[in-house]
Amino acid sequence: MSEQKKLTTAPLFEKDNFVWMLIGAIIVALGFILMSGGKSVDPRVFDTKEVYSTTRITIAPILIVAGLIVEIYAIFKKSKA
Repeated sequence: MSEQKKLTTAPLFEKDNFVWMLIGAIIVALGFILMSGGKSVDPRVFDTKEVYSTTRITIAPILIVAGLIVEIYAIFKKSKA
């Protein structure tokens, strides 16, 4: 009988990576929630102020991109050990 050596590898992500991934996911989700907005009181009326608001066309996409950047950082972050 020959002894088989077990190959052990370090985990790909550490706890710190997962925390950063969670933060990035929350930021992306917040961006999508802000982009979705609410419904109109009267569906036959088109309210340009509600559809083209600064929150929906500026702030929400910036949050989504920022969340994706945090996700990229979380993936490439090296462990301290």
